[in-house]
Amino acid sequence: MHHLDYLPNYLYNIPSIKYQAITLRNFKTIPQVQKLTGEQIFAIEVVGSVLPFKTNNYIVEHLIDWENIPDDPIYILNFPQKGMLKPHHFNRMADLIHNRTTTSEEIRKAAHEIRMELNPNPDGQIERNRPFLNGKKLKGMQHKYRETVLFFPSQGQTCHAYCTFCFRWSQFLGIDELRFAMHEADVLQQYLSKHTEVTDVLFTGGDPLIMKANTLTTYLDAIIDGDLPHIRNIRIGTKALTYWPYRFLSDEDADTLMAAFRKVIRSGRHLALMAHFNHPREMQTDIAQKAIHRLRQVGVEIRCQSPLLAHINDDPEVWAQLWKDEVRLGCIPYYMFIARDTGAQHYFGVPLHLAWQIFRQAYQKVSGLARTVRGPAMSSDPGKIQILGLSNVRNQKVFTLRFLQARNPDWVGRPFFARFTKNALWLNDLKPAFGNPRFFFQSP
Repeated sequence: MHHLDYLPNYLYNIPSIKYQAITLRNFKTIPQVQKLTGEQIFAIEVVGSVLPFKTNNYIVEHLIDWENIPDDPIYILNFPQKGMLKPHHFNRMADLIHNRTTTSEEIRKAAHEIRMELNPNPDGQIERNRPFLNGKKLKGMQHKYRETVLFFPSQGQTCHAYCTFCFRWSQFLGIDELRFAMHEADVLQQYLSKHTEVTDVLFTGGDPLIMKANTLTTYLDAIIDGDLPHIRNIRIGTKALTYWPYRFLSDEDADTLMAAFRKVIRSGRHLALMAHFNHPREMQTDIAQKAIHRLRQVGVEIRCQSPLLAHINDDPEVWAQLWKDEVRLGCIPYYMFIARDTGAQHYFGVPLHLAWQIFRQAYQKVSGLARTVRGPAMSSDPGKIQILGLSNVRNQKVFTLRFLQARNPDWVGRPFFARFTKNALWLNDLKPAFGNPRFFFQSP
């Protein structure tokens, strides 16, 4: 590759910084934690024994406002809070941890039992989304929608930090039966060669960009060099722009990573980075903005998505600012999601009618360039369902909904109605309107 195809990392004048993971084992050693009360520290220990907890030195030093604890949204996004477990689950774990005679095995057993009650793999991920190749179920892939295959490279099934709301929290527990992962690039290539209806491959996790660039290149080359002309789009789901923007600038293989991206684009394919920005502050640091600039200079498209989360971004002003900042930096607002029915949904979930109001009010505050965003949307078992609004039809208050994507492509774009339910957080909380026994996509 010609050295002028993109700016080398040293021209960005970013000092090299060493990544330092902060976990349940060492979080009490960081100076900022001294601002927490004993009750808050104990809550982190209790909840962190059930739900995965990891953050890092960049987040602690540059993103969290430690003068606004415990209400700071980035703090809540990274550090477990007491309310993230339901009271009976919290009290059970707290009693075990308080009791000095409790063994580590007893704590692990109780944590596992609680996790199994939290719907660890929602929406048919284990049962319905795994594809087959030559009669064998593939553990590290999902093929839910006709055009798109999700690939979970085994080396990318962790993250620079764990979001407390993450719907894939079970990936990080070390429980094999709950985990998606595979390392066989040739199996990915074989599957795609047999499925010419597929146009898009989404590398996901975890976070694929926690991998070394040479490892990622192996997987990308399997597509680029694999006689797969029907694969036109490659997507990479990542939180690295928020949680470790040095990945694109000063990490030792940052230039190699840019070269890999450039190779994808030179092959004639579209490369999209599916970036997760949950709050405007995440993209306001100088290093995050330089990372965005470098990716755009290479030719990578950045699409931004986030769930709507109580305690973090359940405010139309926050969303409007987020979308404006994304457009200003050359990114594309893509999705506002509904918090999935797993993990701490009871803590983060926003009722569907309020989610629609927040989306609508934020949408009204931005120009047309930001109105590429879609939502609020539920990535449910049958597909991605958008809440179009509240209506009065036949003297009945109803939700108007439609599929943006679906297991059955014939469902896409078809509007349907659900009875208004004030406390509904998810599709399973809704009932068909007008006395219908089931929604049109449900089998008798």
